[in-house]
Order: sequence, then C-alpha cells, then structure tokens
Amino acid sequence: MSQTKASSLTSEDNIIPLAVARSPLGDEYQAKALSSDLSLPYIGVVLPKDVHHVSALLFLDDNGLCLQIAGKGAPGPVRAEFVTGKMGYRREHGGGAGQLVARAVGLQKTKAGLHVVDATAGLGQDAFVLAGLGCYVSLFERNPVIHALLADGLARAALNVDCAPVVARMTLQVGSSIDWLTHALQVGDIPDVVYLDPMFPHRDKSALAKKEMQVFRTIVGDDGDSEALLAAALAVAKYRVAVKRPRKAPAINGPEPGTRIEGKSSRYDIYPIRALPLR
Repeated sequence: MSQTKASSLTSEDNIIPLAVARSPLGDEYQAKALSSDLSLPYIGVVLPKDVHHVSALLFLDDNGLCLQIAGKGAPGPVRAEFVTGKMGYRREHGGGAGQLVARAVGLQKTKAGLHVVDATAGLGQDAFVLAGLGCYVSLFERNPVIHALLADGLARAALNVDCAPVVARMTLQVGSSIDWLTHALQVGDIPDVVYLDPMFPHRDKSALAKKEMQVFRTIVGDDGDSEALLAAALAVAKYRVAVKRPRKAPAINGPEPGTRIEGKSSRYDIYPIRALPLR
C-alpha cells in the first residue's frame, strides 16, 4: 500500500478526512489508543450514516475494527476478516489450494514449508491462503490505517480454534518492506518467495471498483514505488518473486517476467530465480 501517514491527513473545507469512532459496544480503550497512535481525532460514539463532518471512520463495533465511509448511502464497512465471510468459506472448503496465488508462489511444485514475504499485505487475504496451505508468511503493510485493520483481524482470528493454527504461521511486521528486503541479506533472513500486490492506478472511471478498493483509495492512493519494491524483492528472494497485476496492465518496469498465470480479472507475473525444492 502507498505510504500515506495517518498523521499527514489534513482537513479541507472543515471536513475531516479520517477520524476514530465507535458504536456503543465498541472498545473505548482501543478506540482512544488508536486515536493517539495514529494522531487522528476521536469523535466518540456515533452512527456512521449520521456523520457529515468526517469523510471516513476507523470504527470499532462488536465485530472489531473496520474502515467505514461516513454518510448515507456509503459502501458497507471494510475489515480484515478471516473467521467468517469469504475467507471463512474458503478455509472450510479446501483452504484455497486451487487459488491462483498458490500456483504463483509455486505450491503445486513443492511441499516444503516456504517462507513467503507478503510485501504489500493489505487486508491479508492472500497471506491467509498461503499460511493455510503451510507457508510461513511475513506480512508488511506500511500504511498505518490498513496495518491497524490487519492487526485487529489477525488478533480476532487467533482466538478462533480453526483459524489459530493458520494465524500462528503469519507474522505481521512493522515498517516498510523495501527497507526490510534491502537489509535481509545482511541479517541472513532470506525469504524463499516474495509476493507483491501493489496498488495499481485506477483509470477506468466508468467501472465500479469493488467495495474494498473504493474505500482503500480514499485512504491510501496508489503505490508509486513499485519498481523499487520489485528490484528489492529480486535482489533477495531465494526461489522466485510473484507479482499480482490487473490482467491487462503492463508489467512493472524492470526485467521481463519469466512466465505469467492469468485469471479472469488479474494475472500473476512470475520472476523465477532458481527451482523450488521438491520436499
């Protein structure tokens, strides 16, 4: 995700871009801690549809932390959710073994417990699929708002008996993945695979983006350093780098991918470095 700091958000025309709020059942201590940590205003107990002086809310309710556009008619809340919904259904029906991301990382070629660095983790859905299939995943999400959503989702999932073993293979890191990758060789912590899913500029104004993407773009914008991220990943990955792209988008500037895996709306550009281990 793009490196927008929550503390850099400023109001225009008396509209606050982002604030922290809660429902009557939301945790007040957690809400105030988020407000302090992210340097965001805390506006107390509200109904998001009735809020007009704030564009978006980091909102705590009885289901945890979510990102909610304020006002009437806004898209529903976006949260990192692994126990129920799409991720819960996927976990109960094979864990995602047929997902393209599993092929992109190379899980059809190896049964080894790969260490995967998800350098642009977002809400952690791909990382959860990979961890469910036996990978050990280090997650980086440098946008502080999305990082907070992801941390909350992982904490809730760790309390679920079915999700806990998967979450135990996921480590949410602090800071920039580029910085970590740059220093990985020096500390000897070399990942087997680096996975990238950078935010891509949205140019089709007639297309209605998915709810998550609409909300994300109000907070994080686009990734402007994808080339640097790819270069850092290629310098350190042991076996391969896999990059998720919109299906018709150009590859990230740099070396040509060795192969591609295409889906209906997206594709994976694969940069092989050496053959994956068989065991």
